[in-house]
Amino acid sequence: MDAKDIAVTAENVQSVSHDTVVEKPDYEREITDIIRSNDSPKKMLGRLEDYHANDIAQAIPNLTVSERKKFYRICHVPMLAEVFEHFDEDTAGIYLDEVDVRKAASVVSELETDTASRVLHALPKEKREIVVDAIDPDVRKQIRLIDSFDEDEIGSKMTTNCIVIHEDLTVTQAMNELIRQAGHNDNITTLFVVDDTDMFYGAIDLKDLITARKTTDLESLISTSFPYVYANELIDDCIETLKDYSESIIPVLDSSNRILGVITSQNIIEVVDDEMGEDYARLAGLIAEEDLNEPLLESVKKRLPWLVILLCLGMVVSSVVGLFEQVIAQLTLIMAFQSLILDMAGNVGTQSLAVTIRVLMDENLTFKQRAHLVVKEVRVGLFNGLLLGFVSFLLIGLYIHLVKDRDMAFSFAVSGCIGVSLLLAMLLSSAVGTVVPLFFKRIGVDPAVASGPLITTVNDLVAVVTYYGLSWALLLNVMHLA
Repeated sequence: MDAKDIAVTAENVQSVSHDTVVEKPDYEREITDIIRSNDSPKKMLGRLEDYHANDIAQAIPNLTVSERKKFYRICHVPMLAEVFEHFDEDTAGIYLDEVDVRKAASVVSELETDTASRVLHALPKEKREIVVDAIDPDVRKQIRLIDSFDEDEIGSKMTTNCIVIHEDLTVTQAMNELIRQAGHNDNITTLFVVDDTDMFYGAIDLKDLITARKTTDLESLISTSFPYVYANELIDDCIETLKDYSESIIPVLDSSNRILGVITSQNIIEVVDDEMGEDYARLAGLIAEEDLNEPLLESVKKRLPWLVILLCLGMVVSSVVGLFEQVIAQLTLIMAFQSLILDMAGNVGTQSLAVTIRVLMDENLTFKQRAHLVVKEVRVGLFNGLLLGFVSFLLIGLYIHLVKDRDMAFSFAVSGCIGVSLLLAMLLSSAVGTVVPLFFKRIGVDPAVASGPLITTVNDLVAVVTYYGLSWALLLNVMHLA
């Protein structure tokens, strides 16, 4: 093959590679087809085992009730439990209600303890009582332990799936204990060590234990500075500890410093995601998150409280505007630019709020750092206010002069008042958007409660007073433009 032929071949290959689009396999359809097929149970199970549990979970809603029951009968308990781990608790409760009681109890026993607790609560009461009675007594005890904590305590998110050994063992004995407990607990990447009174002492990395010599002293493998949290700690208070340490598993202790369970990396992700969802909801002026299928009445109940508060604040803003009736009557033109001041003040306040909420996620923030945050946000508001105020002064002055056909002195007097009002409104709104969440944090209230709608309404009040107050003082009393 000469050089010309090689060049042509390479060009053809390149053309094919550009034209060929690799389609992502449709696992949901494949799994659905397998379950709907007439294959024997063993054949179907063998084919289903080739798929990830999450892909199977995604396919389950496509099936009818009778097809799902067929699937439950085909699957062995560990596989079914792995699939149920990928459902949210409400969905898992609906599907578990379709499973035979004995198999349902076995599935619950295989789930992570925290997942099992949530799934059981999603079951209808009658079915829940029957399933709980059929669960292994040890598992039932662990689930009741999880249930004993409030949902805002970290203990409600833990699992009892972990390996615990005593400090006085040899390396060989520790390996034997690991093998014995691994039959019931699969979180084995880290082993937790307790003393003779069962008090938490430290942790051992699985790799260190495996590579250790038989003659190695187990004490030399133990990390006694391993992070931990207490079960009755509020999630908000210990979430930074969970995030800051890049550990896949963190022990949860009781008030006597004994290990109750662990928080896994999956638990941490779920906790952070839940907290971010709650904060996002509060920033939108909601008291809780909503989902797509939520009943109308529930959505109304979540949104109404803040809307009532904001309505009252809006009436205050309107009343303040009413105090400046004389200004508006004598200078009706300034009404046209009210929304400009209000919108910019609200936008700046919401930006400062977002930055402050993000910074306040660090629980170790010092007073000096908080003060620096306030100064920084005020400086940003001042600089942006100067820039946008000057631009408004020029553009609005030209607009009034050319479009409204007013003389230059009047036009730029009004635009100057608007520019100064914009500067002050943006400066004050930056301060409000920073100081309010800091104040809420100081008094022990979630700073996300200082939601976007609340900050916007407060800043509307600030902007109205600033704008009309300056118009009254400068345009009417100083320059006598009426």
